[in-house]
Amino acid sequence: MRFLTLAVASAMALGCAGAAMAGNDSGNAYQFTFTSIDGKPMPMSEFKGKTVLVVNTASQCGFTPQYSALEAVYKKYKDKGLVVVGVPSNDFGGQEPGSNAEIKKFCEGNYDVDFPLTTKYDVKGDTAHPFYKWAATTGGDAAVPKWNFHKLLIGPNGELITEFPTKTKPDAPDVTKAIESSLANKG
Repeated sequence: MRFLTLAVASAMALGCAGAAMAGNDSGNAYQFTFTSIDGKPMPMSEFKGKTVLVVNTASQCGFTPQYSALEAVYKKYKDKGLVVVGVPSNDFGGQEPGSNAEIKKFCEGNYDVDFPLTTKYDVKGDTAHPFYKWAATTGGDAAVPKWNFHKLLIGPNGELITEFPTKTKPDAPDVTKAIESSLANKG
């Protein structure tokens, strides 16, 4: 009976924490689902075979102008298989206090953002979205955002390729080289 109770408790915990998990994608980024800024499911599995740059964003940060470079990188490489995913977060300095509608209006109106945005999520600590917990476990301390506009590069097979700190601009040579390498090696 005790085993059954533990099994049920474990299944319930997995159901709550990993509601976004999908079959054979355990162990990679495709097991997770975000909610889009418009309130629709945004499973990472939609991006299978693509290179994905996941960036935690904020509208009132000194690094907010990186939205322009993110959009430029997205436009440059999207037809080759790149997806940029912006994950608004209020984790750092309270610099994303707005509602999802306000965030969307800000991004589209000020930076002509066309890449996918999620709803606002925590990206660090115990309340972090499961994707960010996975990235921390997979990539170690370097994969944990220390501030807004931290970048995680996910390969076509859902693996964490590398990460880039906040100060590294989305169009920096290291970032574009990693993107181009991933796009050239899509499996």
